Order: sequence, then structure tokens, then C-alpha cells
Amino acid sequence: MATNATPGLQIAAVKQCASASPCLSKLSNVSFGFESKSRSCIELRSSSYVSPTKLSQSFKSVSVKYERMVPKAMSGAIDKAPASGLPIDLRGKRAFIAGIADDNGYGWAIAKALAAAGAEILVGTWVPALNIFETSLRRGKFDESRVLPGGSLMEIAKVYPLDAVYDSPEDVPEDVKANKRYAGSSNWTVKEAVESVKQDFGTIDILVHSLANGPEVSKPLLETSRKGYLAAVSASSYSFVSLLRHFLPIINPGGASISLTYIASERIIPGYGGGMSSAKAALESDTKVLAFEAGRKNRVRVNTISAGPLGSRAAKAIGFIDMMINYSLENAPLQKELYAEEVGNAAAFLVSPLASAITGATIYVDNGLNAMGVGVDSPAFEGLDIPKDNKS
Repeated sequence: MATNATPGLQIAAVKQCASASPCLSKLSNVSFGFESKSRSCIELRSSSYVSPTKLSQSFKSVSVKYERMVPKAMSGAIDKAPASGLPIDLRGKRAFIAGIADDNGYGWAIAKALAAAGAEILVGTWVPALNIFETSLRRGKFDESRVLPGGSLMEIAKVYPLDAVYDSPEDVPEDVKANKRYAGSSNWTVKEAVESVKQDFGTIDILVHSLANGPEVSKPLLETSRKGYLAAVSASSYSFVSLLRHFLPIINPGGASISLTYIASERIIPGYGGGMSSAKAALESDTKVLAFEAGRKNRVRVNTISAGPLGSRAAKAIGFIDMMINYSLENAPLQKELYAEEVGNAAAFLVSPLASAITGATIYVDNGLNAMGVGVDSPAFEGLDIPKDNKS
């Protein structure tokens, strides 16, 4: 077990200044999913509702101060005494996180939050990105972003090659087998990866799905091909079904699984096409059904997080993430930048004993933007006295 993570997790408020600038801080710029020109795992994790009014591409910059919530691990001295409050304690738990290829997304932030709470971290990385990821990790390029609240570095017990589009070796097309980006890697289908984890560690307690890919995401739905549509659903939603199906026999009873979704599953988000909105709708529906089946079969809880916009590398591939970040700053109930670790904190809570009765839920972590029915920055609302966060 990797024990460098500090035990116990409490939440402490730290003053931080947020800017409406589309350029996010290093801490918030954390990628989620895999990247590649041909098969980038694209995940625009926004919970923004686009109003019926034409979305303006010109936004005002708003600077506000707010209380930023970051994980604060308990010290060893405190650990010897009864803990105050409700600490998130994942010591003795093991998590497999599918979809980390760098230190630039929600998947990495979730891994850090779980590690800060004491969990052992295993990672599944897209095969073509595996060598770069492992090399960067080994050479210390991620050391700055690996720092946990207590000052230690997040340890990754093992990195596994994974392409969750394929369930077993029999499903892999010949052209993929011959692809040089897969050369030198083996046992990377879902079935094989799970077998490798079982052989190495026996069981896990937490499964995190942070995978998505829409090869035609920039195309309107009406222009999306059948192949592109099915590819989006396969990589972005069925991959979760497959991972949970294969992992379930080795997830300890009382374990938990989470995925990440996007408000496009239930609202119209122009520009988020290629069948990705349909894939997210399927993912949320599957979350409910899987919660019932996995709960009855092995007492495993299944939830999904609908997160707001983050300027990760994968999200930038969509082409309008900066616009959505600004839109959120203008229209969300909380006018502040969304940080990746806020999603990580929510994930740590959902997989912890504190959320033992929560399953089949979609949890919004988006500064409340999902609750809005209109875009209040629209010229149509100029006459209304709409409050602004003017804290300086």
C-alpha cells in the first residue's frame, strides 16, 4: 500500500482570488481523459445552461474574492486523539482511476483528494499516452502538482495501460493491434486490465471513471455520422458499464464508483455535438440502473458528478471552453472560478463512509449554474436589478 498520503481529510477554507480570465491557474488546469488528434478523450465538464437568448461571445471580466475549499489533512498528532468534526478517512482503501494521462484534469484532482484522505491510488492510462505519462511521472514533471496538503507527494502504486473501448482481446481490430502507438503494451483491454489489478492487488474499493471521447464532437448532431455517434457512446458511457461489470467481482462490499458527466445531458449546449450529449444522457441513466444492480449484487454505490467548465487540455479541444468559463462566471449563483480540487473534494466525499446512503445520484459541482433557467447576462435582462458579487 502507498502510505505517503496523510491520513484523514478535513476541509479548510483558504482565501483565494479568482479572475474571470479564461486562463486558469496551474491547480485548476487539470486534464480529464486522454488526448490525441485521432482519438482524444474529450470531456467538457460544464454544468452551464445556455439561455434561449443568443450566447454572446463578449463577456465582462469580474474579479471576486471567495473562500476556496481545499483538502486539509490531519496531522499525526491529531490522529492520535479523537478527530473533531467529520473527517473523510479512506485509509486502507484502494482506488482505481481510469482516465488519467497527465496532471491537467478532474481525474488527477480526484486522485489527489483520495490520496490525501489516505487511499492507495492505481491509474489506468490510455495506451498511446502511457509512455509519456510514465516518463513525466518518473522524471518529476508532475512533482509540483503531486503535493498533498501535508507536504508529501501523492504516490501512484501502479499505472496500467487501458483502452476502455475494447472489452477483451477478441474485440480489438487488426489495425489497432498493428498501430505503432500500441506497440510494446499488452493486457490493455478492460478484461485484461482488471485481471492484472486482481493479480497484483486482489481487490479494490473505489472505481473512478474519467473517460470520454467524441471524435465528431465539433459537428452538430444533425451532421454526426452513425460511426461518430456510436463511438462517442462507446467511449464515454458504455466504457463505464464495462469497467464496472468487470471490476465488480473484485470491488469489496460497501465500495463505491463514480463517473463524470456534463449538463449537456439534459440541456442544449450548442457546440457540444457528435453524440456527446447523448452519451452523457446515457451515462446518467446508466448510473441509476447500475446503482440498483451493483447495490443489490455487491453493496457497491454508483454516482456521477456533473461538473462545471474547466480549461483542461482535453476540454480546450472542444474549441469554446473559454467562452463557457466566462459564461459561468457571469451567470452562476456563485460568481467564482471553479477549481478542479472542488470536484476532487466532492468525489472524496461520495466514495467515503460519509455518503454511505447516497447512490444513483447526479451531483452538481458547478457553482450552481445548473439551477439557472436563463442567462442573466443577456441584454433582455438589462432592466432588472440582478445582484452581482461585488466583493473586493
